Amino acid sequence: MLWIAKGASPARALGTAPTECLPRIAEPAQALSVEIGRAAFRSTTLLGGQAGRAGITCETCHRAGRTNPDFLFPGVSGAPGTADVTNSLFSTHRGNGVDDPKPIPDLSGPKAKLKISQVPAEKALEPFIHGLIIEEFDGPEPSPSVLRGLADYVRVLNPRACPAKAREPLTVASLMADARRALAAAQRSADAGDGATATMMIASARSRLGLIDERFQGPDLAKTRAGLRAADARLAQAQTALHDHRPDASAQIAAWLAGSKPLEAGLAARQSASLFDPARLAAAMKRRLPA
Repeated sequence: MLWIAKGASPARALGTAPTECLPRIAEPAQALSVEIGRAAFRSTTLLGGQAGRAGITCETCHRAGRTNPDFLFPGVSGAPGTADVTNSLFSTHRGNGVDDPKPIPDLSGPKAKLKISQVPAEKALEPFIHGLIIEEFDGPEPSPSVLRGLADYVRVLNPRACPAKAREPLTVASLMADARRALAAAQRSADAGDGATATMMIASARSRLGLIDERFQGPDLAKTRAGLRAADARLAQAQTALHDHRPDASAQIAAWLAGSKPLEAGLAARQSASLFDPARLAAAMKRRLPA
């Protein structure tokens, strides 16, 4: 609520999300790489420094890989939908001391309007993304699979793949679907012995659970929230298992996925009492952001 313009419609800015311009990928290895990139794009642990502490992800600005016309971060944005990525608030490497916010681009294209070539043969996108993570946001070194996946994900976003509807409701179901996709990539990465990537994938799933948790506030939702946090704790245990190189890490992820449908059903049953409800969201936004 604090990162959008005061005049923004809560129903649109916080109650819906842009639809994703992501085509279906037939080749299995590329499909997995795109899923890894998609999940990392949504993880609060990809970036470092102040951005990481604030819970910012790539998707904060590029919602569903697109843009965010309502984004208004204090001290970083100019007009809504802009960001100064060379601001020293986010970077100890690239802070240039100049207030120069730029419009947030739609990564799905048109590709010719983007400043970095996405042609694979030119190999410009991977070092650009690496610089964003390491220098622009002081983030940790990404695993090779995560870096490759991020580039693959951004490359395949395509305006020709955009759904007919420009936006869709943000719901428990949509966020849980993201979490399951990230965990499916985590399991395959763990099975391949890539613990660093699997850990990042679990972090992405936990980020999506966090977006649900922040809307399930209030004493009447305490029981539901406790179940959600218990589920998050089980994912934290799987991360620990990966860190300790324990052979049961993949099984823990599989068990979580198997039990995720009842968790989602319980959350969905209480969704109308949470800030996923448009009327409750609008009322809360008025309290937080008076006109």
